[in-house]
Amino acid sequence: MSTQVEVQDLLRFLARDAKIPLPTAMAKIKELQQASLMSPACLAKASVQDIDAIFADEKLAKQVLNAAKRLSKKRPSDASPTLPSKQRRTSLEEPMTPAAMEESLSLPETTEDEEVLSKVVLYTNRAPLVLAFAVALLKYTMPNQPLSSRLSLAQAVVSVNSRSKAVSLGLEKGNSAEEDRWGQGQPKVRVMGREIRVLKRWGYDPQEVRAIESHEQGSAKDEAASSAGTVKAEADSGPKQQLESEPALWGLDLETLRASNGLPGSEPQGQTTAQGLPIYTPQSARAYILRSFFTGLGPSTDTTQAISKKKSGKELSVEKERNLAMLLRALDLLYASWSHVLSTEELDRRAWSWYIHVRPEVQNGVAGWGGKGEVKLSDILGLRRKG
Repeated sequence: MSTQVEVQDLLRFLARDAKIPLPTAMAKIKELQQASLMSPACLAKASVQDIDAIFADEKLAKQVLNAAKRLSKKRPSDASPTLPSKQRRTSLEEPMTPAAMEESLSLPETTEDEEVLSKVVLYTNRAPLVLAFAVALLKYTMPNQPLSSRLSLAQAVVSVNSRSKAVSLGLEKGNSAEEDRWGQGQPKVRVMGREIRVLKRWGYDPQEVRAIESHEQGSAKDEAASSAGTVKAEADSGPKQQLESEPALWGLDLETLRASNGLPGSEPQGQTTAQGLPIYTPQSARAYILRSFFTGLGPSTDTTQAISKKKSGKELSVEKERNLAMLLRALDLLYASWSHVLSTEELDRRAWSWYIHVRPEVQNGVAGWGGKGEVKLSDILGLRRKG
C-alpha cells in the first residue's frame, strides 16, 4: 500500500518532470500502484510497453520513461551536492519549522482606536484591497489555517478575480485552467465567494503555529498597555475554534500549472511545493500587500501629487506598513462585529459585498484596469454590526 507521501512524490514527478497533465497523472495513480511503479527509479527500469499498458499512449509512455531515466542519472549515488546559501534560503522545499515560517511572514499590526482609524484615507488599487479583505476574513472563516496558508489562499482569490475581470474587459480570452479541468481531483474551498483549488500541506503541523501565536498574542497585550499605537508583528485575534481535522492548505496556481505543462520542455514560472505543483506563495503575497497602500489625503488634495513628494525608500516603506496595519485593524473590527451572529458561510458571502462598497473608484472599462483611488477606513468601520 503506497503512502500519501509516495503518491504526492509520484504526482510531482509526472507533472513536473514527465510533463504529464495533472488530471491524466491523477487518473493513472491506481494502475501505477497495482503495477508497483510508484517511483521514478521503478519506472526507469520498466519497459515502454509496461508503461504504455497503463497510459494507453505510446508518446506519453516514452515521456515518462525518458524522464525517469534522466532523473535517475541526475541523482548521485552518495551525498547530494551542497546548494548555494541563497538558494537554500529561498527554496520552499528547504525544511523549515512552522514557527520559523510564520515568523518570517508576520504582518504589521496596530492598536490604534476607532477615532484614529476613522480619519485614515489610503490610496491604492483594487487587487491589494481584495488581498487584505481575504487575509483578514480567513482568520474568521478558516481559523485553523496559519498565516502562510491565509496569504496563499488570499492571493489565489486575487488571481481568480483578476482573470475574471480581464476576460470581461476583453483583455484575455479562452477558458480558464479551472474550466479546462486542470484542477480536477484537487479539493476546493470558498473564499469571498470564489472557489479555489487547494493543495494539502502534508507534514506541516499548524498546532505548533497556533501555540506560538497564542503566546505572542498574550505578549502583545502586555506590550500594548505601555506602547499603544505602535506597529507590531501580527498576532491572530480571530475566533478560537478548534478544527483539528483541517489540514494546512496552499492555494494551487492552476494557470501556471497549465502553462508549464502546455509547452514541451517548459518549466513552472512560479514556485512549487515538494509535490512539484505550483502554488501562490505566501512570500509574494506578503511582499505585494506590504508595498501597496499609500497615504491618501482626501478629495481636496491631489493625491497623486502628494504621493510623489520625495521620501526616502525607508520612510515610504514604514508609512505603507503602518497603513496596512491600520487597514487590517479596521477589517478585523468589521469581521469581529459580525462573527458571533453569522455563520462562516454567510460571513464569507457578505465579505465580497463589503469590499464592493469600499473599493476605490476607477474609470470604467479597460481605462480603469489597475487604476488607483482612495479607500476610507471610516467606510469600513461603518459596515460593522450596530449594537
